[in-house]
Amino acid sequence: MKYIEIRNSYVWDGDRISTSVSIRLPDDIARSLEDLAETIERPKTYVIRKAIEEYLKEYADYLIALERLNDKDDRIISDEEMMKLLGIQD
Repeated sequence: MKYIEIRNSYVWDGDRISTSVSIRLPDDIARSLEDLAETIERPKTYVIRKAIEEYLKEYADYLIALERLNDKDDRIISDEEMMKLLGIQD
């Protein structure tokens, strides 16, 4: 396992303070990260930050969907009924 440490301890970048994070990655993931960063000509920190941002957005959407699915009071309608409500014709 390769150890990658990202250090930007408490750096002011205009409108917020950045925090440093250290992670351990398996060698294959570390190599993929390095390859991608080189390909797009961006630092590894940029790739990691974008991946985490995207994951957090997707996970938030997942939690909302799960909450709605488990809500016994939330009415579930068919696609035909939804199309009718939206005024979309087949």
